[in-house]
Amino acid sequence: MRRIRIQSDGRGYYHASWRKVTRRQVTNSYYFITRWRVKASTEEVFAIISEPLEYPRWWPAVYLEAQDLGNGRVRFHTRGWLPYTLWFESVVIESVRPHRLAVRATGDFEGRGIWSIVQNGEYCDITFDWKLTAKKPLVAALSFALKPMFEANHRWAMARGEESLLLELARSRARTPSELSGLPTPDPAPGPKEMALAGLAAAAIGLGALVAWRK
Repeated sequence: MRRIRIQSDGRGYYHASWRKVTRRQVTNSYYFITRWRVKASTEEVFAIISEPLEYPRWWPAVYLEAQDLGNGRVRFHTRGWLPYTLWFESVVIESVRPHRLAVRATGDFEGRGIWSIVQNGEYCDITFDWKLTAKKPLVAALSFALKPMFEANHRWAMARGEESLLLELARSRARTPSELSGLPTPDPAPGPKEMALAGLAAAAIGLGALVAWRK
């Protein structure tokens, strides 16, 4: 049994190679560590991160919708640059203001995420520790072939988050309407053209991997 291995060269290009694997090695589990560094206080960052219902406003490239389910539960509708969306519920399981926020997620994926926020002089070092298992049939079924692309999708989403957080901090510090109006708006979700191109690339790689898998 063979598996396609897709590696990014860091410039947006992917290179494929083949290696033998067993079914036991194929997994739909993911583990990400994301690090941001922004000029802010821990309290400023925590105040933004700890309000999930506001995510679609300041992080619109990824968070399409946030529904208040009550009892601290929020249902999110999210997307990246690949042509699929995810629904999941999130609930806070630990909160140590302003340094730590842990959440549990269920839905199209299940797992836990931990925000760690540490003051370092004028700057704030932010770490997001995200461990999850894909449950959405599309992602779970294709993880054996497209895992690197799904991982790249997550990294893209988090990069948009850092950019959007910087803009939200700037908005919170604006003292006049003119200062506020002079700030750019965060990037929206990818449009149909970008989604179509990403979908074609993913489909081509997935089809090749599936053919090789069945051999």
